[in-house]
Amino acid sequence: MLDLKLYMAQRLTALIMAPLVIGHIAVMIYAIQGGLSAAEILGRTQGSVFWFAFYGLFVLAVSVHAAIGLRVIAHEWGGLKGLALSALTWAVGLGLLIMGARAVWAVTWA
Repeated sequence: MLDLKLYMAQRLTALIMAPLVIGHIAVMIYAIQGGLSAAEILGRTQGSVFWFAFYGLFVLAVSVHAAIGLRVIAHEWGGLKGLALSALTWAVGLGLLIMGARAVWAVTWA
């Protein structure tokens, strides 16, 4: 049952990430073609609830998606099972979430 839930969670996060990746790429192309500097980009993102929510959701989805993917790889290739596998999954997911949240905070509110 856990495998099915993880499978579905990974598919759901992929569905969430797809439009966010396209949106991120579109914004980066716009910024580059517009000749915006890093300071100008930060000036537009600072204090923005929209960008905080956009990239916050992106980070959350990536953290879950990547942790599940690495769990499968660690099990199939590394032979990890049980508590070690769960600990690795949680550590990777939380690590990615913390690093991503710090980056989102720095770009939108710091």
